[in-house]
Amino acid sequence: MHLKNTVKQFIETRYFQHFITFLIIFNGITLGMATSGDIMSEYGELLHALDMAIIGIFTIEILLRIYVHRWAFFKDPWSLFDFFVVSISLIPAGEGLSVLRVLRVLRLFRLLTIVPQMRLIISAILSVIPGMASVSLVLLLFFYVFAIIATNLFSTTFPQWFGTLGESMYTLFQIMTLESWSMGIARPVMEVHPMAWVFFVIYILIVTFIMVNLFIGLVVDAIFTIKGDEQSASESSKPETARELVYQHEIKVLHDELADMKSMLRTINNKLD
Repeated sequence: MHLKNTVKQFIETRYFQHFITFLIIFNGITLGMATSGDIMSEYGELLHALDMAIIGIFTIEILLRIYVHRWAFFKDPWSLFDFFVVSISLIPAGEGLSVLRVLRVLRLFRLLTIVPQMRLIISAILSVIPGMASVSLVLLLFFYVFAIIATNLFSTTFPQWFGTLGESMYTLFQIMTLESWSMGIARPVMEVHPMAWVFFVIYILIVTFIMVNLFIGLVVDAIFTIKGDEQSASESSKPETARELVYQHEIKVLHDELADMKSMLRTINNKLD
């Protein structure tokens, strides 16, 4: 039990957490360097050795966490994610499993479980998935309706963009991102269809400026909600502390008053004597 507590205190120290964070960032740099043929030809063995050493440290960290938390480790989604990422790194990446070598880069996502701010954002995104699904369905409906309209209006003159329903939806997706939509798509179409600007302006106002911003609004609202819950949880413990301080102060006052009364009684007794 003493050893377990010692290990728990060690892995939960700020310095150990900072060390793991540094290793994740450093490993990300080495994985990026490994994509260069020139660097690998000169420092390939060193990078491979560093990668193996980092994997070994990550494995030891996960084993220590399992030793400390036991089955509770596998009930925590963040811990399961760390376990999954490290397990992928331990699987030999042969010719048939070469994709696993690529998936090793997923260990960089461990920053999401280490950095509290990143974990907050991920928690917010996960909490708004039902709302995002509803918004996505509405957005898909708008895509479908506008794609049908665009195909009927522009398929004959601009078949490369609006020849089929699928091509129209892809083009409208490009327009939604505001990527080269004006000079690349809208203005050429307007040269043939002068009133086409009405279609594009209405589409962008509805889909880009309203629907897409709903996604941002959902995530931002979820972040504030989670922060509010955390603050409420932290503040809920403060009244207990404040109440205890009040009680301690009142006890001290009573103690001082009793001491004064004893002193007065002692003085009166001395006078009577």
